[in-house]
Amino acid sequence: MSSRLILASTSPFRQQLLTKLNIPFDTCSPDIDETPKEGEAPDALVMRLAQSKAIKGASGLSQGLVIGSDQVAVINGRIVGKPLTHEKAVEQLTQASNQIITFYTGLSLHNISTGLSDTRIETFKVHFRELTQAQIEYYLQTEQPYFCAGSFKCEGLGIALFTQLEGKDPNTLVGLPLITLIDMLSKQGYQVLSQNLVD
Repeated sequence: MSSRLILASTSPFRQQLLTKLNIPFDTCSPDIDETPKEGEAPDALVMRLAQSKAIKGASGLSQGLVIGSDQVAVINGRIVGKPLTHEKAVEQLTQASNQIITFYTGLSLHNISTGLSDTRIETFKVHFRELTQAQIEYYLQTEQPYFCAGSFKCEGLGIALFTQLEGKDPNTLVGLPLITLIDMLSKQGYQVLSQNLVD
């Protein structure tokens, strides 16, 4: 039989990534508090939030698989969120210049029927070029990535900001590690290449 798959995210970037797998899915908005706990490490934070989103997305449903994901960027040990403003984006990219940003992405797959969650973390490192203020301004005016952690969109002109990408799956950088997700779905009996849920 077909599995009901729900992406607990309103992110158009994550939705676009999931469509790559050519599988039917619904979306929902998991309304959770994303405030980090005092002293919480970035990896622990994204794993907790990813699982919380998946579980929240399962509310009121009797069966199916719910995908939750959360991501933070870290520069020199400090979490960097979405800039939201031009001034903050300038500050973030100035800090990122000639540095390595590590992205921590939590991914959780919650089985509504069993009540069990498979939650994992993927890391991805982005090596930034040395950027001038003029280059930063040009990039921000061109793409306006104010709702993206780290102030860039790697799927667009943002690729020009980097000297190297380091990680297992480039989709991780956009916010949904598809290679790991395929493995997780397979363990739940959902075979992406056949789109069947094995009983």
